[in-house]
Amino acid sequence: MKILLVDDHSLFREGMRYVLRQLPEACEIFEAGNYPDGLKLAELHPELDLVLMDLNMPGSEGAISIKFFHQRFPHIPVVVVSGDDSRDKMEKVMSYGAMGFVCKSSTAPVMLSALNLVLAGGVYVPPQMLQQQSMLGAGASDRKDKRSLNTNEYGLTARQMQVLGHLAEGLSNKQIAHAVDLAEGTVKIHVAAVYQILRVNSRMEAVRVAEQLGLIGTA
Repeated sequence: MKILLVDDHSLFREGMRYVLRQLPEACEIFEAGNYPDGLKLAELHPELDLVLMDLNMPGSEGAISIKFFHQRFPHIPVVVVSGDDSRDKMEKVMSYGAMGFVCKSSTAPVMLSALNLVLAGGVYVPPQMLQQQSMLGAGASDRKDKRSLNTNEYGLTARQMQVLGHLAEGLSNKQIAHAVDLAEGTVKIHVAAVYQILRVNSRMEAVRVAEQLGLIGTA
């Protein structure tokens, strides 16, 4: 397994090397101290399994740099590792193609859990961000209907149940966003929340577990 670590702080990269060596599969780690060098390494190693990237470093323009990287290397999953844990920033990078957002204040076990989830094909969003999303609501309809902030016996909000129903219909994130009048990045966060609450890593698993729990009708 090959992982690219792009961050301008050598001490942080050293700490991440220690964390990455605890992954189940042995990995070869490539490092870059700035965004342009990260792009060069990605070009040299298109077989990369994962990229961990900071937002604020030389050559980077923040979230838009994630969008550019994803457009250039759509086959390589990117996890943003940043000290900026604002909900708006997280939503933006997720909408730009990131498969995860991990706060630099996270513990090593949390980091490993997030990376394992993404390597398995899932999407990782920090729990505190998901809680913020639930509390603040996602749109005008949520603000008007206070019941949408409550959770059912499995911990799913009304909005998450709505998204789950559309997942069962086979809709893409973009199609769901259009159907429920939300930004695609916000839908991705709700999908990630459903995955984490149901403890699954894919849409098929989410639908199967939801059927078993009686949350949706069987196909």
